[in-house]
Amino acid sequence: MSNSSQNSKRRHVFISHHHKDDAGVDKLTRLLSRKGYDIRNSSIRAKPANQARLDNGLVRPEVIRRLLRSKITWAGTLVVLIGSKTSTRPWVNWEIEQAHKQGKRIVGVWEQGGTEADVPKNLEKYADAVVGWHSNRIIDAIDGKIDSGEKPDGSVWPKRNIDRINCQ
Repeated sequence: MSNSSQNSKRRHVFISHHHKDDAGVDKLTRLLSRKGYDIRNSSIRAKPANQARLDNGLVRPEVIRRLLRSKITWAGTLVVLIGSKTSTRPWVNWEIEQAHKQGKRIVGVWEQGGTEADVPKNLEKYADAVVGWHSNRIIDAIDGKIDSGEKPDGSVWPKRNIDRINCQ
């Protein structure tokens, strides 16, 4: 594959997820790489040592916010993995809000077993698209070719009209 061809299949994303869904992040990047896409993910992974430092208060929340904000800035799209208990994760909601403030495209992707109860409130408010676990639909949503939503069963998820302002 030529270099320009590789670059046209490269996507810079921030994959927002519950730290227990790290395996889902790996599955998502593998799914898309099988279609020839080079997914560059800037999200922070929950290494046990990092999680322990955060849980024990050894890392200040403002440090985490600053780091996450810069990683979201780098990405072209924020992808939210919608899995078990995603809706209860305050960092996921915060990441979605930051992406919205930065004018980023926000795409939800249903993990297998994800339910409507798992949708973070800020994803409901700000999602540009929500799609199932299908590589072509995920890429089309990231690329802005899909501006609609679907529920886990494939039925239509009501679209909200969101005005995007890109602040620079």
